[in-house]
Amino acid sequence: MGKKQILLNAFNMNCVGHINHGLWAHPRDRSAEYKKLAYWTELAQLLERGLFDGLFIADIVGVYDVYQGGVELTLKESIQLPVNDPLLLVSAMAGVTRHLGFGLTANLSYDAPYLFARRMSTLDHLSDGRVGWNIVTGYLESAARAMGLAQQMEHDRRYDQADEYLEVLYKLWEGSWEEGAVINDRQRRIYAQPGKVHKVEHRGEFFNVEGYHLCEPSPQRTPVLFQAGSSSRGLRFAGEHAECVFISGNDKAATRAQVDKVRAAAQAAGRAPLAVKVFMGISVIVAPTEAEARARYAEYLAYASAEAGVAHFASSTGIDLARFALDEPIPYVKTNAIESAASKLRDNRLTRRQLLEQHALGGRYILLVGSPTQIADELESWVAETGLDGFNLTRIVTPESYADFIDQVIPELQSRGSYKTAYAEGTLREKLFGQGPHLPRGHKGAAFSVGANSSAKQPEGLPTHIQVSSARSSTNELAPTI
Repeated sequence: MGKKQILLNAFNMNCVGHINHGLWAHPRDRSAEYKKLAYWTELAQLLERGLFDGLFIADIVGVYDVYQGGVELTLKESIQLPVNDPLLLVSAMAGVTRHLGFGLTANLSYDAPYLFARRMSTLDHLSDGRVGWNIVTGYLESAARAMGLAQQMEHDRRYDQADEYLEVLYKLWEGSWEEGAVINDRQRRIYAQPGKVHKVEHRGEFFNVEGYHLCEPSPQRTPVLFQAGSSSRGLRFAGEHAECVFISGNDKAATRAQVDKVRAAAQAAGRAPLAVKVFMGISVIVAPTEAEARARYAEYLAYASAEAGVAHFASSTGIDLARFALDEPIPYVKTNAIESAASKLRDNRLTRRQLLEQHALGGRYILLVGSPTQIADELESWVAETGLDGFNLTRIVTPESYADFIDQVIPELQSRGSYKTAYAEGTLREKLFGQGPHLPRGHKGAAFSVGANSSAKQPEGLPTHIQVSSARSSTNELAPTI
């Protein structure tokens, strides 16, 4: 049996400052060009040259206004503001690549499932089946207010809503159009066979939907499903729905524990533990020698904004960290933001000075600095010791960080047999899992396919609708944010 192949996504966002804050001011950084199509098409081509599995694009709805009670620092340092829509980038990038996948973040709390289903199916068609969806429920109170709500829904209730949202999507993507519904027969003037296209009738706690999916079946039907929740409720959700899970690791032991939790959640939902691929966020500074890499690190530090990183973290916790003196312990407060972020304050020992030190490069992901050999050693060690499947590689200076990794680390990993030397054919799901283009049997969504069982198949002429009268009852029994 050969070595485990490391999976790799580039982690990015349709904005100036993403994870490692302050680096937009570096003279070689091009992130302020994010509004230009060429910036994204050139990035996509660069990543495909490096055989990256995907470009994972983060997103938020709302602004970071917790730190200092406003957006002054957020605007000065462009802390994910301004931010443009990630989905609109895909058509152009797909048009200049053949294999690169696209993991797209979209917040289900503020987007009607019926129209969202059409947007994702459209992108899956236009990319020949290379899209994934990073499922998020949101965590910013500013987003709720912007969308006309007094406050956002409570953390666990957001997952209750997400369960039902996914049910609606599975009905549309998997159950509305049968395989073979489209025959495109010009002679008989039949494009789609009416008896093979079914109306979805959903009556649930959060959503009422009656209608046909507006798109014919796309290559994957359901996009590859990504998710990043690490709370107990988020893990239950991931166990049922996620095919790829994105985690944040601090050390190898804690990461191993988190990977094990993800696998256990999948098993508890009746799936194989290895049915879920687990990715960890990571930052890399590489140069031909360790000394050169250290010099590059020092150069980057001169431009980074630790305070901007703490301001980002403040919105993740929902706590205004600016209120505390530099060496004052920050108390844990339960908020309605990201539970796993706030939980880092549980021991009441962290101070703002320590957080500033942790955010020296503007972000808190694991940072690797060294030569290509040293970086490859570390990446292989993380995979071997934690059970990770791969990494989401952040940008520090863009596109320099990706280009350095591609030119120096990728060949080293390939020489060791730890990284592919060519893309597999097929859709994103086929590339990641080596199986078919559709959701596998055993996944919750696959059960909604019209052809999932014999009783679901209907010959032409019979009633063509799929009725869900109590969506919540069927989901909460099994169901396990960014």
